[in-house]
Amino acid sequence: MPMTIQRRNLRSRLNHRRRHRPAMQAYDTLPPELRQWLANACLPWSPNSALKIWKAAGGAKAPADALARLNAIEQAMLLRDARIWEE
Repeated sequence: MPMTIQRRNLRSRLNHRRRHRPAMQAYDTLPPELRQWLANACLPWSPNSALKIWKAAGGAKAPADALARLNAIEQAMLLRDARIWEE
């Protein structure tokens, strides 16, 4: 009996997301403070999402404020996840 290849995932109707550049290249271009924070973060963050928050919080002018904002967002995500597992 010949093997058939199942291609269910390839028929998904979800939008395909293409990266503009490799993730490690994006990571390497981040500011040093943000790279250090990502290295010690509890959750896996994409370089793009971390940089977006960093810029919105004024990371270039106030790195401490931007890191505090990232910590607050991460803590909120951890609390939300903990509530799911308590049920």
